[in-house]
Amino acid sequence: MEEVDKILIHALRHVGTEVGEGIDRVNQFTSELIVEAVVRCIRVIDPGLGGALPASLPPGMSARFRVGMSLAQVCQDIGYKGEIGYQTFLYSNEPEIRSLLMFLVEKLPRETSEASDQPTGKSAVLHRAIAAAINAQLAVSWVPLNCILPLHCETQSKAASQRFQVHPFSLPHCTKGQKYLTEVKEYQRDILLPVTTQFPSQSSMVSSILEQHTAELSNTQERDTEWKSQGLLSRLTPQEYHSKKLTRLCKRIKEQLRSAAAPSPESVFSVSRSTSELSDLLQTFRGSGQSDFILNKGTHFTHTQKFTFTQEAAATMTSVNIGRQSGSEPQLQQQEELACLLLQFQQLCNDTDQIAADMKYMRVTTTQVFDELKQRELENAENKKKMQVKKKTIDLLPDADNNLQKLQSEVEESASRVVNLASQWEKHRAPLIEELRRLREICSSKALESSTKLSEIKSLHEKIRMATEEAKKKEESYKQLVTELESLPQDVSRSAYTQRILEIVGNIKKQKEEITKILSDTKELQKEINSLTGKLDRTFAVTDELVFKDAKKDESVRKSYKYLAALHENCNQLIQTIEDSGTILREIRDLEEQIETENCNKTVANLERIQDDYKAIRQENSALAAKVREG
Repeated sequence: MEEVDKILIHALRHVGTEVGEGIDRVNQFTSELIVEAVVRCIRVIDPGLGGALPASLPPGMSARFRVGMSLAQVCQDIGYKGEIGYQTFLYSNEPEIRSLLMFLVEKLPRETSEASDQPTGKSAVLHRAIAAAINAQLAVSWVPLNCILPLHCETQSKAASQRFQVHPFSLPHCTKGQKYLTEVKEYQRDILLPVTTQFPSQSSMVSSILEQHTAELSNTQERDTEWKSQGLLSRLTPQEYHSKKLTRLCKRIKEQLRSAAAPSPESVFSVSRSTSELSDLLQTFRGSGQSDFILNKGTHFTHTQKFTFTQEAAATMTSVNIGRQSGSEPQLQQQEELACLLLQFQQLCNDTDQIAADMKYMRVTTTQVFDELKQRELENAENKKKMQVKKKTIDLLPDADNNLQKLQSEVEESASRVVNLASQWEKHRAPLIEELRRLREICSSKALESSTKLSEIKSLHEKIRMATEEAKKKEESYKQLVTELESLPQDVSRSAYTQRILEIVGNIKKQKEEITKILSDTKELQKEINSLTGKLDRTFAVTDELVFKDAKKDESVRKSYKYLAALHENCNQLIQTIEDSGTILREIRDLEEQIETENCNKTVANLERIQDDYKAIRQENSALAAKVREG
């Protein structure tokens, strides 16, 4: 118990309990120290419950009873299952206090659990330092820039209010096993600026570098994930897989560009619709208010109507202008020339529309003619084949019998040839089928083997990933432990704790060995007692039987038989007496242990303290009664 008490005292000192240097056992704790230790532990476990508890006992006895009851209730609320009450704190009992303190120490939050929830490694230390610096800056009150005093210049400056921006920049890449042109090398060596000079401001350098690094890292992770998920199934090398994917993407882009650039077959017949779509597109870009300025192509009829309308409008405009400006001859000539030019322009537009319509019609007719020509050529080819067959049959008609015989003989020969070829084919077909089946079996076995190997490769990749992650976690935890070890005070002797632990383990081993030896000796004694008891019973049975046979004939033998029975009974009584004495000795030892525990419980001292407290309570009650009478 000494080691347990030392561990408990060390934990209580760690939570802030003022335990004296000379105290090294729980039985040396006073009531005030017990209350302080319990309250300190409860405040660490649950600050909400421990905040309202006093850390020391008040002078009045009734207040002490109330504090003891409240402490007992709080201990039960946090999960203590043992017997507890105000007497546990006011009239201390060593086993109860030890079990209560052990429960509270076990409920304390562990540093290891807090450290396991936080990220590990140098980055975690850096993050905590950054968080501490930010919290320190947030704790400082904000002051406008024009009101900054010399005292606040270090914490609040213009540099802290700048916004980080990302700018593109170039880096010289040199991957192993990849060849570069001499021009690229010369450009990177002679022309490419350093990274620090490629940014408009130095404040955006770090953010730009971090942004590009994050993009490259995510791209690499996506490539690795795609290779592990889809690339392994293609059974290609990583370079072949990525090159094949690149060519496939280039091919798709080219096809999309061709399909976007090539006109559709319906565009020949729907030029007017495309022009209307173009006008709608221009309308969407220009807005709804400028629809009058869009030049629509239209038909010949619409252009004729527009031409007549423009002529009338030009005539009216000229008449109005002549009426208004009768004295200006040069302007009148200019208007006439403009009207003539407009008429010529309109006539040219009509001619172009007519030519475009004629071209459309000619294109349609040419396509129809080409289709009819192809159909006629196919029909002519079929007719030629039919004509050749009919011509050959007509040539054979004059000598029909001989030709029939020849045809019959040819048919028979061809049939025999077919049969011969079929037999030969069967001879060649059987080994080929066997070879095909064998190859299929080999292919299926190889496919199965490849699938199993592929699954094994996937599992190995997964194991490698898990192993790398575990290695990273262990390395980070190792780094954190090293940093924590370096930050710990070096005056603590670790070897002393280790030696104490080894001594405790050695004592436990010795006690186990002694207990095992005692158990083995007890078993041997029990076996010996059982064997002797059985031997005694068997001997008495045999002797009883022999003496009883002779006792019927001889009087002296009959007396010896009585003495034998009395001796056996006395031996049984003696054995029973010895067993009763052993039981009594065990009970005596149990009573002595109970007496020792009662002595440890300080029953007499507690009774004396209870009597003193009773007297103090009676005095307080009498004083209160006197105050009540006086009032």
